[in-house]
Amino acid sequence: MWFKGLLVKYWTHYFNFTMEMKNLFSLFIIVLILVNPIKLNANEIVLAGGCFWCMEHDLESLEGIDDVKSGYSGGDMLNPTYENHEGHQEVVLVNYDDNIIKLETILRTYFRNIDPLDDGGQFCDRGDSYRPVIFYEDLDALEKSKKALISASKELGVSADKIKVELKSINKFWLAEDYHQNYAKNFELKYKFYRYACGRDKRLDQL
Repeated sequence: MWFKGLLVKYWTHYFNFTMEMKNLFSLFIIVLILVNPIKLNANEIVLAGGCFWCMEHDLESLEGIDDVKSGYSGGDMLNPTYENHEGHQEVVLVNYDDNIIKLETILRTYFRNIDPLDDGGQFCDRGDSYRPVIFYEDLDALEKSKKALISASKELGVSADKIKVELKSINKFWLAEDYHQNYAKNFELKYKFYRYACGRDKRLDQL
């Protein structure tokens, strides 16, 4: 009998300890969510518009943008790098909360920060790597991209066929090297000199 009583006492303590640990774990998860909330309303769009340093800088300041990452997309090459990304465009992956900002707003900002009439590159950066592309994820994003393209043509006073931004289904986004991320912030002077020398803002003012 004494053994049975000891066994019951042991399992009672074990059960109480297990329940306490479960409660502590649940509390820990709640604290984590409060400190670093899960983005339940997060959406993504991949955009190419010339140098990804500039695209990142121009989009990340918008309210509702959670994150902007520089990278490569559009080509077939696996594991592209800055030195070798043939077939890919320099792009940014824009993560946003559509409860705060809509895709239409992001696309309008995109068109106002590129030269949509130029499919040979963007500003001083020439070649396929720098041509403007909107990579859409689904039919809804495609339709909104088409409407944004038409709106841009009206604002510029040109026909829609003059807008040289390609609309392309997204395949895979490859993250660029660490030193390209937040380049405008981490290398402010170099970035400002590059942007000025490339004539980006001068051309945008002309448009």
